[in-house]
Amino acid sequence: MTARQMVVLGSVIFAVSIGCGWLPAHAGTPSKNVPPGTMHIHGAGATFPAPLYKKWIEEYQKRRPEVMLSYDVVGSGEGVKEFMAGRVDFGASDAAMSDAQIAEVVRGVQLVPAVAGSIVLAYNLEGLGGDLKLTREVYVDIFLGKIKSWDDLRIKRINPELNLPKSDISLVVRQDGSGTTYAFTNHLSAISDEWRDRGPGVGTLIDWPGNAMAARGNEGVAGRIKIRKGSIGYVEYGMARRAGLSMAWLENKAGQFIEPHGGSGLAMLLNTPLPQNLRVFFPDPDGQDSYPVVTYSWLLLYRQYDDAQKLGALKQFIRAHIGFQGLM
Repeated sequence: MTARQMVVLGSVIFAVSIGCGWLPAHAGTPSKNVPPGTMHIHGAGATFPAPLYKKWIEEYQKRRPEVMLSYDVVGSGEGVKEFMAGRVDFGASDAAMSDAQIAEVVRGVQLVPAVAGSIVLAYNLEGLGGDLKLTREVYVDIFLGKIKSWDDLRIKRINPELNLPKSDISLVVRQDGSGTTYAFTNHLSAISDEWRDRGPGVGTLIDWPGNAMAARGNEGVAGRIKIRKGSIGYVEYGMARRAGLSMAWLENKAGQFIEPHGGSGLAMLLNTPLPQNLRVFFPDPDGQDSYPVVTYSWLLLYRQYDDAQKLGALKQFIRAHIGFQGLM
């Protein structure tokens, strides 16, 4: 993260203020498992950054054992709903809230781009003899259901040295409302007129062509790919890596095949100035070395809280990690 972005995000956190006492009674209400006298801060949302958020929470609670900080991994779509309804103290989404959604939240909304990462195409193909490479046109047509077999001539031309099987391609997609889906389909719409104008378009929940297998959460998609031979699906890089999945090299805007790895695509994100509202998308990044599918993931905060101690603890949690832990 650049120094400028650290300053911006720091000022954002301090812009959140104490409200006028009309926090809904059910927002952040301690569960039965919260010990007496313990402050409970409750969040919910995206699966994309969940492993990192859970690590941050563990580290924070070692320093503040009197604070119970919980995060429900329910997907971006459900996280936004919970946040808009006031049932959580913070939300998280890989799709930044729209102006219309923000306008519905009486307490105000502050978006904080806390994490950035790559979305990969993970696959399960045995005995290939090398890494699978996919051009932009080919992976669009795979997800449009137009390329149905792994030994399709268009795939073979890109990968002449691989032992591509004569088997059907099984698509694995998200079942739940997902910011990962939003970021991936935003990319597909940016590179394909057919996808944008005549295909599924952009959204957190998509009517996928063909007989796609649906799974809940990034972890669910990764798990389904791992057990289904001949499958391919879109998933957050860290989840694919933890599951031990193979990941395709994707062609970027400059015509280069880019191998997905922990830092792929992030240099461009970190060096791009953030707008004042901190809402920015990169559906098709420029640059010879840019990985083509990258996204921010946002924390969703209210601009007004009526509990000063809870507000202070939440600020401390965010300040302790944004800009210091690095990005996914």
